[in-house]
Amino acid sequence: MREDTFLVVGIIVLALSIPSFLSAIREGRAPRVPAIMFMIGGALIALAMMNRPGGYQIEDIFTAFRTVFGRLKVMLAA
Repeated sequence: MREDTFLVVGIIVLALSIPSFLSAIREGRAPRVPAIMFMIGGALIALAMMNRPGGYQIEDIFTAFRTVFGRLKVMLAA
């Protein structure tokens, strides 16, 4: 389950780095923060892939999102 959390957070951080990267490039700034976010997201995804026996298939990613958000929903409801 910990690997699922790493994967989901890594994908979200990676996805959030893309608009920030494009914004920095468009404004002529160095994309330092987006680059760090990209590395953190990639590292979390790699950590999840290495720690899960057999890795992830595409359908496992959707299951991981459902599992993590389901646990989050239960935690917030309590």
